[in-house]
Amino acid sequence: MEIGIVGLPNAGKSTLFNAMTASGAPVGAYPFTTIEPNVAAVAVPDPRLEKLSGLFKPKKTTPAMMRFVDIAGLVRGASQGEGLGNKFLSHIREVDAILHVVRLFKSSDVAHTLGSVDPARDAEVIETELMLADLASLDRQKEKLEGKAKSGDKEAREALESLLKIRKGIEEGRPARLSGADPRELAKFFLLSAKPLLYVGNVGEAAQEGAAAAFAAVAKKWGAESIVLSAKIEAEIAALPPEERPDFLKEMGLETTGLERVILAAYDLLGLASFFTAGEDEVRAWTIHRGYRAPQAAGVIHTDFEKGFIRAEVYAYSDIAAHSTEAELRRRGLIRTEGKDYAVKDGDVCFFKFSN
Repeated sequence: MEIGIVGLPNAGKSTLFNAMTASGAPVGAYPFTTIEPNVAAVAVPDPRLEKLSGLFKPKKTTPAMMRFVDIAGLVRGASQGEGLGNKFLSHIREVDAILHVVRLFKSSDVAHTLGSVDPARDAEVIETELMLADLASLDRQKEKLEGKAKSGDKEAREALESLLKIRKGIEEGRPARLSGADPRELAKFFLLSAKPLLYVGNVGEAAQEGAAAAFAAVAKKWGAESIVLSAKIEAEIAALPPEERPDFLKEMGLETTGLERVILAAYDLLGLASFFTAGEDEVRAWTIHRGYRAPQAAGVIHTDFEKGFIRAEVYAYSDIAAHSTEAELRRRGLIRTEGKDYAVKDGDVCFFKFSN
């Protein structure tokens, strides 16, 4: 799963990306510091994994991972090729969800490409460019569907009907994610404005009073959740040795870093969950879509596990956290045997049995 980080130039995308990934992507106070996208994998923070590792004392502990892509800044007219528009849009098309960084801070040292800080306007610029690109894509798809529909293709007629409804909404200023179309139907058209979206408001070292609430209203307009943080402070936290971070957070009055909130919100945005495998060799978190059945979850570990799935032994993380050992769970009857129809839950600890 990949999350694309987008925004106007100088919004703080690369600073945020570097803080999350420690990847050293170029950062500058001028537009288009990022040209080719930077890509890095980030561990999904999960205290349950640490607890399991403490109980099993494995040789190796492996967290779930997410990939973040730092995409070049967008400008007005990108859908017509302005700036790095065509490249920008093609890179967005490849990601699973969008993390839109919006500048909330003022600075005489960092130029704003539109001359002033205006979160509502800045958000609308990018949403508009995505919708304009979608209209062009829908028009191309419309021509193909019309030909098939005229020849009596029932499936093409139904798809054309859906397309026209979605297109009408976009023309009226509603992104495809707010079209009300069935998600499976919407997915057929591969639209940029249909992608799941999370807004991140980048404030200065001290957020202005009411900034979070005002920014949440901007995000809500576009059908998204929002988080407010300071990319600069997050970069400072990320640069600290791990053992010093808790004290720094305490001094700042924070329980978790903004980056942890962003990663977890992005994980939730994609409808993902984690299950665990645990033993002496390794304790590991695995990423699945919510609702995955046991064989599908097993297939995330190895395709052979799904093909030859027999059954799964399952217990809840909360039970092992409370009782410490699998032997005690067995004594209490808390380890279950589940079959092919079992929907794996977030926090399940699983052992899969399969045939070769």
